[in-house]
Amino acid sequence: MNTELPLFPEQASTIAEKIDALYLFLWTVSGFFTVLIFVLIVFFAIRYRRRRADECPAPIEGSVKLELLWTVIPLVISMVIFVWGAKLYVEIYADPVDALDIHVIGKQWMWKIQHPDGKREINELHVPEDQRVQLTMASQDVIHSFFIPAFRVKQDVLPGRYSKISFIPTKVGEYHLFCAEYCGKDHSGMIGKVVVMKQDDYQAWLTGAETDVPPKVAGERLFTSLGCLTCHGSQAPSMAGLFGSTVQLADGNTVKADEHYIRESIMDSTAKIVAGYKPIMPSFRNQIGEEQLMDLVAYIKSLKESKDEVAPQTAPQEEIK
Repeated sequence: MNTELPLFPEQASTIAEKIDALYLFLWTVSGFFTVLIFVLIVFFAIRYRRRRADECPAPIEGSVKLELLWTVIPLVISMVIFVWGAKLYVEIYADPVDALDIHVIGKQWMWKIQHPDGKREINELHVPEDQRVQLTMASQDVIHSFFIPAFRVKQDVLPGRYSKISFIPTKVGEYHLFCAEYCGKDHSGMIGKVVVMKQDDYQAWLTGAETDVPPKVAGERLFTSLGCLTCHGSQAPSMAGLFGSTVQLADGNTVKADEHYIRESIMDSTAKIVAGYKPIMPSFRNQIGEEQLMDLVAYIKSLKESKDEVAPQTAPQEEIK
């Protein structure tokens, strides 16, 4: 790929070359059929033109082989594109195992980023080379779009829900970061950079400057300060082991306790009532921000294997939130 052309930025992730290959395949197929159709139009216009005013063309019999040909060929090409694109989609958006989970908040007009150890950045994202990184993103106001051209990854960041995307950087260096969704008058200034570092350099960078508390620690403090432990350690279901489990709802349905479920339960406490509990938990909508929400989710996720970190429940009266 020619990296000197603006249309073809440097390939700096494992998915970049695969995305470019699919992109070139689409261009090649489109270009081939565009030229073929144009040539055939010109050829047929000349070959079968009316030579006399009273000329009546001979009837043309249908051809089953020809009908099958121009049906099967587009079908095969479409299926190749579909399977190829679906494979890349799964590689980018499937929940990875053992990825470095970094939180990103989009806000007019900046990117606020927090690493697992608590270190925060604004409009900069430092990541280690050759390690899978997963970004868990949310918007504090309007729709944004997190776009790193050199990695060939782009994901809309929406208010009211979480978006995720993952990648593996392959080249040390600095790369452009853009918001690719118009988000207001200063949209053009919502830019930043991604810094890919060697593993040792990344660890040194993490420890070389002052950091905030890790998200799960901040979430634990918030969980306590909001009084959540008062109910969830006694009257309401325990948070230990919640994340990733299947929750039975009062309406007979079940739901997986993932980030979206936990977030919804905090912001809209009556959205999904857990079987056996009353909807008495207060809603925290407009009381906590997106960063605090992410901290709470991180804390609850950390209790997945820690059954003894919160008190056991005794008298079930409330839904799980």
